[in-house]
Amino acid sequence: MLGLEKSDFRLLLLVIVLTLFAPFLLNPFPVDSTMAQFNAGYPDLMQRFVIFGIFAIGFNILFGLTGYLSFGHAAFLGAGSYAAIWMMKLLTMNVIPAIVLSIVVAGLFSLAVGFVSLRRSGIYFSILTLAFAQMSYSLAYSVLTPITGGETGLQPKIDDPRILDSVLAVGQQARANLFGLDMSTSHDLIVGGWAFTFNAGYYVAALLMVISFYISIRIFRSPFGLMLRAIKSNQNRLGYTGVSARPYTLAAFVISGMYAGLAGGLMVAMDTQAGAERMFWTASGEVVLMTILGGAGTLIGPVLGAGMIKYMENIVSKINSTVLEGWFAWMPEIIQDVVVAVVYPFVGKGWHLTLGLVFMLVVIFLPGGLMEGFRRISDRFFGGSRKTDNSTGGTTAPTAAE
Repeated sequence: MLGLEKSDFRLLLLVIVLTLFAPFLLNPFPVDSTMAQFNAGYPDLMQRFVIFGIFAIGFNILFGLTGYLSFGHAAFLGAGSYAAIWMMKLLTMNVIPAIVLSIVVAGLFSLAVGFVSLRRSGIYFSILTLAFAQMSYSLAYSVLTPITGGETGLQPKIDDPRILDSVLAVGQQARANLFGLDMSTSHDLIVGGWAFTFNAGYYVAALLMVISFYISIRIFRSPFGLMLRAIKSNQNRLGYTGVSARPYTLAAFVISGMYAGLAGGLMVAMDTQAGAERMFWTASGEVVLMTILGGAGTLIGPVLGAGMIKYMENIVSKINSTVLEGWFAWMPEIIQDVVVAVVYPFVGKGWHLTLGLVFMLVVIFLPGGLMEGFRRISDRFFGGSRKTDNSTGGTTAPTAAE
């Protein structure tokens, strides 16, 4: 089935179903419910889920398989964004050429960075990638302003050449499209008190995420993926056999960078602007958190980690003291004030504190990330018979680890 084992094919089908029905699944509460603010089925957030899912999938190919921890992957995300925005300014607002160019540019950039950085391993490799990312950010922010727009960034303008598009009418806004289909096109539907939004841009990004996920499965199960696992397991022993690890790690680094470029291109396709902030070191740290939180080395774990972090960033961060007072209005006023005072530092602007606590708990009690938690639950309630994983020489749960 598409060259996949049954377990992998079932996992791919699960991802397809979840992305297809996300507008329903992410809106579990009626619009008139006090819990409706926890609904996440609106276009902007759903797009962030799948775009950062792609980013995390690509990073996991490098970190999860080889063990090489990069702190500079945001540089490729930003390079992809700038390539896409320039394609829209010079050639066409159609997102296909923009996405293709973003992948190519990010791939070439990652080849150059990887060629230098992979001369070292461990913490030295991580510091080198961080240095490249910060240099890229500084260049984009202050030196290459004619190309990057500096602090204000870039976005399409009416007077841009766009040689493949017809000239815009006066006052008309340049919009990203897919062969004429506006990427911002949405259709709202309310059924039985539940609100659903179908957005064209989301489904384009979701399709690309499914394709990216399928490619990652093939990489994980390929002889190339097996070599990457061997590098992570014991690179010195691999060298004793006469096999050079560097071509494999460089290939993994470039593939990972191309995934980041795809995510950057999709960001521009969904929101036609690009800025230097996408190259800042915090963006690189974020994808590291996503991967570790979901489960480094697993297939679907990084996607779950990306979704969890983006959910907290966009939903938990919006909970303020007024909302908390509404939730606990049934309590006596004195107790209500105490409860609100205790909970408030963990929501709203303090959502990072909640994320930090969650991350600490996962690292301490679930070193394998959220997927290890799902595996333990599966083992407890469904028996979780284990099979030998010939690629690592250990034992793994049949499907939960992926």
